[in-house]
Amino acid sequence: MNSHASPLLVVISAPSGGGKTTLCEQLLATDPRVVRAITCTTRPARNGERDGVDYHFLDAATFQKRVQAGEFLEHALVHGNHYGTLKSEVAGKLREGKDVLLAIDVQGATSIRGAAAQNVDLKRALLTVFLTPASPKILEQRLRKRGTDSDEVIQKRLKAARQEIEEWKRFDYLIISTTIGEDLRRMQVILEAERMRQHRAMPPEL
Repeated sequence: MNSHASPLLVVISAPSGGGKTTLCEQLLATDPRVVRAITCTTRPARNGERDGVDYHFLDAATFQKRVQAGEFLEHALVHGNHYGTLKSEVAGKLREGKDVLLAIDVQGATSIRGAAAQNVDLKRALLTVFLTPASPKILEQRLRKRGTDSDEVIQKRLKAARQEIEEWKRFDYLIISTTIGEDLRRMQVILEAERMRQHRAMPPEL
């Protein structure tokens, strides 16, 4: 186990274009205590992606069998493909004393809160953070800057984003996204504070 504190299950959610992928990449690159939970997906592997490293790539039938067997901590259908986080993936890394990072949508975060309410270890570990730009206008600018989506897709993403942003109050922390560096700094402050919480900290010697 981590000699400094009991491990965290860090859930970061954001609307599409909100910056969660970049924040997670920065966090993983700068904090050796944090590891990524490898999620399962039914979408095809993209160029350079490796099974068991980037994702666990499953066919639809296998994915559904694992859903029915209750193996997922959370799962969702996103843009026509299934995604899910295995209970064994998260539990194994937490047992090793590692802080586990999950970048998922608000639906997945809700599922994990439900699971944590039924599991003492998950409840103690869980930390939820919502990341979003200050306004829909800034979010739209970011989506257009990416240059990967049509105008129709961008409008759909913005409509979904407005609904997702309404969920921010259900998270432990809110980060208003500004720059990559500032988003990372705020996330690091949150992690350090949470590691010192009384129920997670290593007690001092008497």
